[in-house]
Amino acid sequence: MELIRFCVKEENDDVPSVPPGFESYAAFTLKRVQDVEKQETQGVITCSASVSSSELQSVKMEMDTDPCADTKIRRSLRRRAWINYGKLDNNSSEDESDLVKLDQNLSLRPHLPKGVIRGCAQCRNCQKVTAIWHPECARRPDLEYAPVFYPTEEEFEDTMKYIASIRPKAEPYGICRIVPPPSWKPPCPLKEKSIWEGSTFATRVQRVDKLQNRASMKKMSKLYNHTRKKRRTCMRMAVHCGADIGNVSGNNDAGVCEAECFGFGPGPEFTLYTFQKYADDFTAQYFRKNDMNKGGNMAVLHDKWEPTVENIEGEYWRIVEKATEEIEVLYGADLETGFFGSGFPKLFSQVGSDANERYAKSGWNLNNFPRLPGSVLSYESGDISGVLVPWLYIGMCFSSFCWHVEDHHLYSLNYMHWGAPKIWYGVPGKDAIKLEEVMRKHLPDLFEEQPDLLHKLVTQLSPSVLKSEGVPVYRCVQNSGEFVLTFPRAYHSGFNCGFNCAEAVNVAPVDWLPHGQIAIELYREQARKTSISHDKLLLGAAREAVRAHWELNLLKKNTTDNLRWKDVCGKDGILAKALKVIKSIVIIWCSYVFLAFVN
Repeated sequence: MELIRFCVKEENDDVPSVPPGFESYAAFTLKRVQDVEKQETQGVITCSASVSSSELQSVKMEMDTDPCADTKIRRSLRRRAWINYGKLDNNSSEDESDLVKLDQNLSLRPHLPKGVIRGCAQCRNCQKVTAIWHPECARRPDLEYAPVFYPTEEEFEDTMKYIASIRPKAEPYGICRIVPPPSWKPPCPLKEKSIWEGSTFATRVQRVDKLQNRASMKKMSKLYNHTRKKRRTCMRMAVHCGADIGNVSGNNDAGVCEAECFGFGPGPEFTLYTFQKYADDFTAQYFRKNDMNKGGNMAVLHDKWEPTVENIEGEYWRIVEKATEEIEVLYGADLETGFFGSGFPKLFSQVGSDANERYAKSGWNLNNFPRLPGSVLSYESGDISGVLVPWLYIGMCFSSFCWHVEDHHLYSLNYMHWGAPKIWYGVPGKDAIKLEEVMRKHLPDLFEEQPDLLHKLVTQLSPSVLKSEGVPVYRCVQNSGEFVLTFPRAYHSGFNCGFNCAEAVNVAPVDWLPHGQIAIELYREQARKTSISHDKLLLGAAREAVRAHWELNLLKKNTTDNLRWKDVCGKDGILAKALKVIKSIVIIWCSYVFLAFVN
């Protein structure tokens, strides 16, 4: 009997599980190939078991019912250890050992079964969630919480002064939460019906299962090309054996496209009203809780049951670390408030209300925050979106913001206008280099391909992994009506627990200046563009300090604005040290110019 080698189908492949033309034949036996026996110790094994399509189906069902079994996930990869692929094409010039190693070492299949199906013939914005919560496999990180501050009414009046007062305690954590006094209840213009139901915003598509576990684009393309070549070989052999191969010549174009680019692609547009429905529907479907009744024959759906923050956090990191389905969510991120509108009232748009005027003028209003007295960003004349003009974030369950630091290592302040909690993770600025080293260690292929990967904001790494490598990571759970403050060069990431709306912007107190100088030096090494002029801000601060000291010493004007400059000047002041650094750089630069001119 002539030996017939065949390829076994992956669940989502276009190739049938049994080669076409063989479905109705009796089960057959694969004989051991003599020259393969020596390779058994390397995992290339043949078998003499009877294989049928029904048995293949039962294997698939068994795999689908055990989401925690890592070995079964590996077994579902296209390459089967008991098929000798090396014998299929003797003319191949590729390095087979590298491809086999890549294929066997991938902890996830190139294509997991779809857990979320979005859109249909009638509606682009509908969804069907086939994936379901697996509480038994939760991977919630064991972390310490970042500090929480509760300012009094008096402390809350001066925004910059309060931030300076909590900095010594909060900065070692990289992140903190600020709970305003009970009287702080700003009106939100976004909830007006004309905006809530009439204004639309764009979303981004996020593949949560690929935020951490994905191969480099180069290797994925190589793997797909290798797989297609093996398919062509299998089809040639099927033709040689007289099988009817049908229409199975298609290339996996979707897989190739995914291999060549990974990011957060454009999603559909929504209003706040329709997005809330979409987000709530996702959470209800994903975290549906089915209990068997006493007879064991029917499942009872708990419609009013809602998952806790701990439930959601444990499931999120299970998906990120060991996904069993494709989980696709949408995120309305980086929305320009100048276009869509801010969640805070603005002075020019308010009429008659003293309460609205109070909130429109408040230092905690993020439209005012970047240019408050004491922030050197006030010397930047341009409206830089996302830095000086706040960005809006409309989230749903699992929508994520990946590990990153703020541009120019600025402070950031985030306020949640309404909705489900947002979970943050922060790493102190002093440990930023350590985090970068750990991420390069655990994701070497991605960083080799994209050295600036952390600037892309598309990659997560579990806090549990960071903690195990000695990187301090702290958890922060932000609720509606609360602020989260991040400090210079503090890496942070996180995700949303459901439908919510937050707004964020940057600020630069004088103590930021040394951090900003370090950022400029790093940008120079990385050939990265800057978004603000550090020198312009520094010289603006120096000019303001001179004016303040003139008023303090000669005019005896001891105002709050003047007094805040007193401590940053002098021989050991932050501003004086920052000016000395830039003076040294200018002298060195002038020396180079002079030598170049002379030569």
